[in-house]
Amino acid sequence: MKITKSDDSLANSLHQRRQKLASLINFPTILWSGRSTPRNYPALTFPFRASSHFLYFSGLPLENAAIRLESGKLELFLDDAPASSTLWHGEMPKRAEIAELIGADAAFPMAELKSRSSSRAPLTTNAATIAVQDAFTQLQQSQILDRPLAPPTSPTGIDLELTKAIVSLRLSHDAASLAELRQAAAVTVEAHKAGMAATRNAQIEAGVRAAMESVIISENMTYAYPSIVTVHGEVLHSEHYHNSLQTGDLLLADVGAETSTGWAADVTRTWPVSGKFSPTQRAIYDVVLAAHDACIDYISPGVEYQDIHLLAARIMAEGLVDLGILRGNVEDLVEMDAHALFFVHGIGHLIGLDVHDMEDLGDLAGYEEGRTRSSRFGLGFLRLNRVLRPGMLVSIEPGFYQVPAILNNPENRTKYEDFVKWEELEKFADVRGIRIEDDILVSEKGGEVLTGKLPTKAPEIEELVALNT
Repeated sequence: MKITKSDDSLANSLHQRRQKLASLINFPTILWSGRSTPRNYPALTFPFRASSHFLYFSGLPLENAAIRLESGKLELFLDDAPASSTLWHGEMPKRAEIAELIGADAAFPMAELKSRSSSRAPLTTNAATIAVQDAFTQLQQSQILDRPLAPPTSPTGIDLELTKAIVSLRLSHDAASLAELRQAAAVTVEAHKAGMAATRNAQIEAGVRAAMESVIISENMTYAYPSIVTVHGEVLHSEHYHNSLQTGDLLLADVGAETSTGWAADVTRTWPVSGKFSPTQRAIYDVVLAAHDACIDYISPGVEYQDIHLLAARIMAEGLVDLGILRGNVEDLVEMDAHALFFVHGIGHLIGLDVHDMEDLGDLAGYEEGRTRSSRFGLGFLRLNRVLRPGMLVSIEPGFYQVPAILNNPENRTKYEDFVKWEELEKFADVRGIRIEDDILVSEKGGEVLTGKLPTKAPEIEELVALNT
């Protein structure tokens, strides 16, 4: 970790977040950063990623660290690197330097988190926490707090109170987080342009992936999630990159950057490998784009996010009726979830320190209190069901997919036999999957597209690709 003068404003932003937390709860909080996980032997680990809740209040991706928050004050618990590590990792900043950088009120070795006591009780007494993802740290949390921990998706007692307080803070982004999110968005835009440019010379999907991720890495960022770069767009989270790129294919790229302090972007574009959409591909693309644009225009404080999803569903259904793929009244088709045969997932999600922000908490963050997931085919995968408010960052990502497991399901065939023109659908066999996704900041005036410098209209996409093919 390198400490630079550019971090001068960090402590002030972190201080404000801690003060806001203190106004919501009246008990101490201890948050752990977590630790790296061995990949195949102890000294070779997967890249470390600190807990997002820890990052929100500490600001730095410290490994094997904890912070104790109480009444707006922060104590840092972190061991200095042993002298022997200098040979392998170089000089590391000392605990005191890090404490000053993040505005900690005090700093101690990790061992003192359990042993050091105040005049009244141990520091861990009545302290709330959120369980981290790695099993070793979860065990450490339980041992130090001297109590079992519930999963972060179903906390109880003061852990639940803490979770709700943190959700309320992280739902809306402050100036410091927005600055990071804008950087992630800007780099992501350039990564997608690089992917389009690389299509001409790439033989397989991996070549395009490499071009996109190299842009991200060159900015000292990492990818916020495993990149999806595939000619099989019907596989929503494909992580294989061996397929060849052929004329007539559509390439779907869902790639986002993450800043060094954990803030993410999430963008998808779909383009023709040849640089020119076929008539059928263009027809479906324009339906998806119409849903994308209408949903962004609808974003405003006070709007129900589920209503945005249903708007996308209606536009998708209407477009598929116009193309002869579906038949019937649009409202009826959406009510019976016929559109979900082709658009099964939700319209989007929260974005922040996690690309699907706070989904380690299950639906506690994504769903307004008192709301639960629908059992409907067309609503069950909705990740966000809240009223929009200023400062939220959300994705808008309608899509069209021909998923064999859905379209060939006998029950679906029977249920929708009078509403799907299967023979017409066969004409669109060259459209496996299309998704268009942008990151939208909810402002007092509506929605600001943070990733708006990346074109979405088909002619502009074709131009970007064709210039390099």
